[in-house]
Amino acid sequence: MPLMTITREHEGYLEDRKSRFLAHLVPVALFEQRLEDLRKQHRKANHIVTAHRRLLDDDRIEESGKDDGEPAGTSGMPVLRVLQGAELINCAVLIVRYFGGVKLGGGGLARAYSGAAQDAIANARPIPFQRVALKQVSADFASSSELERQVEQLGLTVAARDFTQAGVTLTLEGPEEDLARLDA
Repeated sequence: MPLMTITREHEGYLEDRKSRFLAHLVPVALFEQRLEDLRKQHRKANHIVTAHRRLLDDDRIEESGKDDGEPAGTSGMPVLRVLQGAELINCAVLIVRYFGGVKLGGGGLARAYSGAAQDAIANARPIPFQRVALKQVSADFASSSELERQVEQLGLTVAARDFTQAGVTLTLEGPEEDLARLDA
């Protein structure tokens, strides 16, 4: 199964013995801001458990699970395992917990946090992950319309278009494999 990712936030929910678990699956780029927003929004929440996975430039995966005051290993790591099992990358899950007055125990917490994360993922429409890169290509004026046609066909984004005396230099953004297909 290829690595998958998301492009926008998705939510999930689980209730267990009056404790409420509000899950937020977000692109990893939004993680810090979303955590700050949730802390402001849910001041009375007991915990905000987080997990994330990010692909680094050297193809290693950076990942973590944070328990935010829950007993060690009962929340952050189970949520991270859900992300791993779904083969999601460049994503984060933030789960706001409101305590319902009944202790769930270690196994109960792990099941509840995992279940909330699974619900958020079930509500998402993950797409295949593609590493995005930048590439500069140049063409003389006679060849520039052919280059523009190829860029359009491959669905690449033109980040910059610089005209020189010799022709044009395009700074392109898109999936690495599509940039590699470019003839220029």
